[in-house]
Amino acid sequence: MSVSSTLVRAAVLRAHVLAACMMAATAVHAQQGGEFVGIVYPVRDLALSVHVAAVVDQVPVAVGQRVVAGQVILRQDSRVQEAERERRRVILQDRSELDSTEQRRRLIEGLTLDATALFERAGTVSRDEVTKLRLELEAAAGRVEQLRQAKRREQVELDLAEKELALRELRAPTAGVITLVKVQPGEWAAPGDALLRLVDETVCELRVNVSPAAARRLATGASVGVRGDDPAVPAPIVGRVTFVSPVVDAASSLVEVRVQFPNADRRVRPGVKGRLRVEGAL
Repeated sequence: MSVSSTLVRAAVLRAHVLAACMMAATAVHAQQGGEFVGIVYPVRDLALSVHVAAVVDQVPVAVGQRVVAGQVILRQDSRVQEAERERRRVILQDRSELDSTEQRRRLIEGLTLDATALFERAGTVSRDEVTKLRLELEAAAGRVEQLRQAKRREQVELDLAEKELALRELRAPTAGVITLVKVQPGEWAAPGDALLRLVDETVCELRVNVSPAAARRLATGASVGVRGDDPAVPAPIVGRVTFVSPVVDAASSLVEVRVQFPNADRRVRPGVKGRLRVEGAL
């Protein structure tokens, strides 16, 4: 073997040893620093479906549109339900029989009082006539109460018709941004089908796996600093630990931790990497 070959091999060996030492030093530094990398998720990432099966009538939102809580984001065909609600409203508003029966009861009540007074004072009215008027008064009062109960049932039926109509509208359960629309007017929509996706990025969550030693230093409700891998957010954000897994993952020997933090200014985009620093964790 020549001297030059020996020198080349020695140089290569020294380079490999140097690289291994640098990697080991980097790993030890990261471990001693107690910094762990995870992914940022929105706390509210909702796949929305309809309440009942029907044909889609309108989709008044588009991808990228910001909506407020309670805003209608999908309407189904509701012509039958609207007609039924109108029918129930007309029935409820019809008080002709109830009003006439109440008027009849008041008239019979006046005749009964007059007849009773004449029977007790002058005897010009017979007992049978007074008894007959009292029976008619009881019957009229009973009919009035029956009609009042019928109006209460009609009110309940109208409320049910309005609720049935409301089920044909899908409203945003929270404020956020529409990120997916999978249905168009004229298509069939059924419960269970994820038709729209709504993301609220104003509150985010860092999901990260940490060492058991770091997990022991964290407790639910504790305030910690979260740093995103985004040059636009140089300073750490104060978050709150919401979950520390009670078990260690057998495959990675790590513990899952979740940290929620406010993102009202929407500086942090969900999906980026986030870093959690646990001081003193090895």
